[in-house]
Amino acid sequence: MTPSETHRAIEAVFRIESARLIAGLARMVRDVGVAEELAQDAMVVALEKWPQTGVPDNPGAWLMTHAKHRAIDRLRHGKRAERKHEQLGRAVDLDTPSAVETIEAAADDDIGDDLLRLVFTCCHPVLSTEARVALTLRMLGGLTTEEIARAFLQPAPTVAQRIVRAKKTLAAEQIPFEVPRATDLPERLGSVLEVIYLIFNEGYSATSGDDWMRPALCDDALRLGRILVGLMPREPEVLGLVALMEIQGSRSRARVTADGTPILLLEQNRALWDHGMIRRGLGALARAEALAPDRGPYTLQAAIAACHARASTPDATDWPQIAALYTALAERVPSPVIELNRAVAMGMAFGPAAALELVDALADEPALANYHPLPAVRGDLLEKLGRHAEARAEFTRAASLTQNARERELLLKKATG
Repeated sequence: MTPSETHRAIEAVFRIESARLIAGLARMVRDVGVAEELAQDAMVVALEKWPQTGVPDNPGAWLMTHAKHRAIDRLRHGKRAERKHEQLGRAVDLDTPSAVETIEAAADDDIGDDLLRLVFTCCHPVLSTEARVALTLRMLGGLTTEEIARAFLQPAPTVAQRIVRAKKTLAAEQIPFEVPRATDLPERLGSVLEVIYLIFNEGYSATSGDDWMRPALCDDALRLGRILVGLMPREPEVLGLVALMEIQGSRSRARVTADGTPILLLEQNRALWDHGMIRRGLGALARAEALAPDRGPYTLQAAIAACHARASTPDATDWPQIAALYTALAERVPSPVIELNRAVAMGMAFGPAAALELVDALADEPALANYHPLPAVRGDLLEKLGRHAEARAEFTRAASLTQNARERELLLKKATG
């Protein structure tokens, strides 16, 4: 293996192992930021040694061993030994064997529990939504700061500062590295699912930039979701979110042309849909529904996606069922955006006139004032009703509101077509 091949192998190993490594170290040192530094230190040692010795048979264990030794060294001799002593809450001298034994014993605990603790720590509500997303992608997704910045079209220094502030906030607020108590779990799990959902949505329909999709973000969100299912296999909304992402993600190849032009759902070549992902999604949906017949928001959205996935052609889509599912979703989580989606389904099921009435009722919703799908949907309905001049005006307005170049092109084409 050439040095460059070894370096690529090391980077791939670190991308795979970093979340488990940071999770295990964070439990030992009780500080996510320090845990990341220790993991990076182990990576540096690997970059120095592996090109000569080769990649070990169990690279994750090798990295953990070196990081654990570095953690012990820091706790013994580091400048922050006293602060770490206080954070770890041990009234012992850090140079005594008992302190070292505590760290070494901690390294042998269940890694699944560590990952779950890391998920809930990165997504703690004390952090802003943007900080939770960035920290989760950094710690659990294994992305570099530059990769996160590119994915969200933000300056790298901005993202770096956001991550640094997030780690400092967790330390300053003394957020415990633990799975929440049962009484706190629903709210905290909701924050975790929201972060993964936001990452997926940004990949699936980019809010800005030159590309309609950012598939790598969809992949990252799915990987995080699958990790969470492995850790919480009986949480119906975790299964529901993964089902939704699997089914939605199955359409990726059919959503754009070779040059990146968007292809809308009813115009897609369904033979290009990934039927393996659909099967996995439908399986996760069935498990979620079996665990909780009173379906939650993510499970309901997955059920809507499943209606499309089960239809071999656009004409076979069960639009009345989709409309009913949107009605149930609106009852669970009232939102003007959900009402707009329900109007689209009602239009497909019962005609554009009924849908236009629902859309017009949303015209004064403050949350939709600059929401480009509202005029886009209204334009589609007006077009179907033969009110072409009004439709063109709506498409033009929608194009002026979107920040995504590909979507703007599509809407302007409708306005001039």
